Parts: sequence; structure tokens; C-alpha cells
Amino acid sequence: MKTFNVLIRKDIMTTYRQLPEVELIHRVISGDIALFEVLIRKYNPYLYKIGRSYRFNHEDVQDLMQDTFINAYQNLSKLEKKEYFKTWLIRIMLNECYKKRHKAIARKEVATDTFSYEINIPMFLSNSNSDTEKKVGNRELNSVIENAIQEIPINYRMVFSLRELNGLSVLETAKALNITETNVKVRLNRAKALLRKEVEKMYTPEDIFEFNLVYCDAIVARVMERITNK
Repeated sequence: MKTFNVLIRKDIMTTYRQLPEVELIHRVISGDIALFEVLIRKYNPYLYKIGRSYRFNHEDVQDLMQDTFINAYQNLSKLEKKEYFKTWLIRIMLNECYKKRHKAIARKEVATDTFSYEINIPMFLSNSNSDTEKKVGNRELNSVIENAIQEIPINYRMVFSLRELNGLSVLETAKALNITETNVKVRLNRAKALLRKEVEKMYTPEDIFEFNLVYCDAIVARVMERITNK
């Protein structure tokens, strides 16, 4: 028996994904709540990578993602420029991560962290000739990459996550972090300098902080259940 029956069928989901995002948002605001699932699925990977970049574990990141999506849904009508939904959503997630991190510091559960250049070409380029089987199966090396990124001070780490792992532009990253575009470029270059060269040669963004579709379904179900039961 399904625990949640509001999830949109895959065929319908495909149709709605073809709609302009601004139109989707207006439909959600107008009362078509089920369409919010399209936005959740679209931005789940973005938020997951941000949460993991903050060094939160998988369970904590899921909770942060849920809170972020619910917050976004509740304030969706207040967003004046709907075309900036992605940047707005990311800022909500960053704020949730910031609050949780500082609460943990206050409780002495985590140590304080240090604070985040840019080349126009992404550090991790997609390689159509990559060995997919090796990429998916080699979890040990995948963990090495994640650990390497998490050794970077958080200011550099967050810029790297937004630019290289999530594919945001310099302007979008600057707006999300409330810093200048110049700072984005400087921090990204510094982040890349701190990562070992072999990481750049061997891996793609998909290798890092993979967000399995099973987890995606779980987040969708949790968020949609919350907002439809209010």
C-alpha cells in the first residue's frame, strides 16, 4: 500500500517539466499544489550537494531539504521575480544550513570552521567516453573525492559547490551567497588550487555527493505530504 498518493505519474511529470518554470510556479500559487513536485525533483540534487558541502550527514541534509522546500512553498507568492526561483531557493537552503551549523556550534557538537576563483571552464568536465560502470561501482574513490572537497574551508567550498557541482553562473552564485562576482571568481580559483590535480582529471560532478532517485522520491513524499495536509 502506498504511503503517499499525491505523487504525479511519470508520464504527467514529463509533460509538466516541459512547461516554463515561471508558469509552473504561477500554477502552484493558483492552487495546483501537486505541481510543486516538479520543482522539488528538479532542485533536489542542487540542495543535496549544498547540504553535504556543509558537512551535514545524509539524514540531516534530507531534513534541511524538507524545511527548505516547505519554506519556499509557504512563501512562493511573496517571490516578486519568479524567474529567480532557483537562486531564491538556494539562498533559503544556505540559510537553513547556516542556522543549523551555528546551533550545533553553540551546543559544541561541531568545531568552528574557517571561511570561499574562477576559470570559465568547469573543473569537472563531462566525458561521454567515461566508464559508467566503473564510475558507479567505485564508491571508495568516490568517498575520497567527497572528503577532499570537505577539507576546503567553507567559504571556498560553498562557491565550489554552487559553481562546479550545481552549475550556477557567477552572477547566480554571487546573489546566492551575497558576495561580489569578483569574490566568486577569487574563491573558486582558490578552491580549485586546494584540490589535488588527480581529482580534476578523474572525476565528474556526478561522482560527487550522488543523490539517488530513491532518496529523491522520499523527499518528494515528505514535502508534498506536509504541504497538502496543512
